[in-house]
Amino acid sequence: MQNIRNYVRPQSLEEAYTLNQKRSSRIIGGMLWLKMGNGNIQTAIDLCDLGLDTIEETDEQFTIGAMVSLRTLEQHEAFNAYCGGAFALAVGDIIGVQFRNLATIGGSLWGRFGFSDVLTVLLSMDCQVELYHAGIVPLSEFVNMKRDRDILVRVIVRKTPGRFAYQAMRIQRTDFPVLTCSASRMNGQLQIAVGARPGRAMLLPDANGLLSAPDEQPLTPEKIETLAGYAADTVPTGSNLRGSSEYRTHLVRVLVSRALGELI
Repeated sequence: MQNIRNYVRPQSLEEAYTLNQKRSSRIIGGMLWLKMGNGNIQTAIDLCDLGLDTIEETDEQFTIGAMVSLRTLEQHEAFNAYCGGAFALAVGDIIGVQFRNLATIGGSLWGRFGFSDVLTVLLSMDCQVELYHAGIVPLSEFVNMKRDRDILVRVIVRKTPGRFAYQAMRIQRTDFPVLTCSASRMNGQLQIAVGARPGRAMLLPDANGLLSAPDEQPLTPEKIETLAGYAADTVPTGSNLRGSSEYRTHLVRVLVSRALGELI
C-alpha cells in the first residue's frame, strides 16, 4: 500500500517538473501499478489539469498526450486504421476494459515494463516520445534510457506508410504475456520488436541488411524462415514462472514467423 502525504495538481509542466525533482515525489497516472507497491509518497503529482488527455491528428502524425487512456487509443478509429488494428490487438488482452480505461499511455511507456504489450507494438512503428526536459527522443532510444526525474509529455507516431502486425503468447487471456512480438514494413525496411523476454522489449538489430525489404521484393517463405531463425539466435531470453528461456526462444521463432507472414 502507498501512503500519500500531499496530492498536487500542477497548472503547468514547469511546476510539475520542479515538484518532481524531489526523490520523495511521484508522477501518478492511472495508479494501477504504482498502488501495487509499498512505501511513502511525500508528494503525488497529478497531471490531469494539463490537457494531456487528447489525441491530435495531422497529415503527418498522431500526437498522443501522456494521460490518454489505453482504451481511448484502442478505440481511436483513425489511429487503428493507420496501423491496421495492430494497437487494438496488442492491448485487447490487457486485464480488462475497466483496467484499460484507467491505464495511461504515458505510464505504460515510462515504466518500460518487461511485460509491456504497449511498448512492443509501438517500437515497430515510427514512434517518438516527447520529454519535458530532454525533448523529442525516438522510442527505440528511450526504451534503453535510465529512469530519471523527467516527465513524459506526449507520444508521437508519424504516419510513415507501412503494414503492421502483432503477435503474443499468453497462458490464458488477460494474463501477462509469455512473449510478445510486433513487426512492420515501412519504406522498404522491416522492423521487428520482441518483448516479455521477460526483459523490456527490444528491436531486432539489422545484420548485414537482413531486414531490408524493398517494396518490389516479396517476403518469401524462405526469407521469413531465415529472419525467424535469426531472431531466435539473436534475441536474449530468460526464465520465470511463465516459461523457460528455451521455450521463449522457441516462441521468438514462431511469433516472428507469424508476424512477418501477416505483412505479406
